[in-house]
Amino acid sequence: MEKKDIAAFFDRCAPWWDADMVRKEDIIAAILDHGGIRPGVDVLDVACGTGVLFPDYLKRGVSSLTAIDISPEMVKIAQSKFPEVTVLCADVEEAVFHKQFDCVMVYNAFPHFPDPAKLVKRLAELTKPGGRLSVAHSMSRAELTAHHEGRASKVSIELLHEKELATLFSPFFDVDVVISDERMYQVSGTKKMNCLTA
Repeated sequence: MEKKDIAAFFDRCAPWWDADMVRKEDIIAAILDHGGIRPGVDVLDVACGTGVLFPDYLKRGVSSLTAIDISPEMVKIAQSKFPEVTVLCADVEEAVFHKQFDCVMVYNAFPHFPDPAKLVKRLAELTKPGGRLSVAHSMSRAELTAHHEGRASKVSIELLHEKELATLFSPFFDVDVVISDERMYQVSGTKKMNCLTA
């Protein structure tokens, strides 16, 4: 799985992405609650797409919202819809940030990163001590696997079992949310105060 192919795939999807989007409001609310999204926090939305969660973050009164996506066309749409949000077109594993964040969210995107362990370590670097990382999907693992079997199969890997993902989190985070049921998937934890990510 090549990152340039992932960017190209989502560039092609971008024009109809919002029209095809199905929002499950109760699940999104639960994901944001578990992710610590509340007034005054600094948020990093990783693989933000067209800004699907931007209204939710803003409604909750976050202090700042930074978003990043590897697809130029997705970023263009997100920027046009939300000019007040800092949206970067870059690979989060390579991009330079000059701050850490209270909350880092990867929503409906984790299988499009070819090396989960590398990504979790990188996101740990971007999370403040005491801050929170969340990986979440508003569908079950089984649904997601079926969803990616078609044209997305070349740009995604199978979503990790939630316990396996929690194990990847554990050197850096105290994991306190592990959910995988017929409605949703989420692993979330608070960054350890003495955590070394270098």
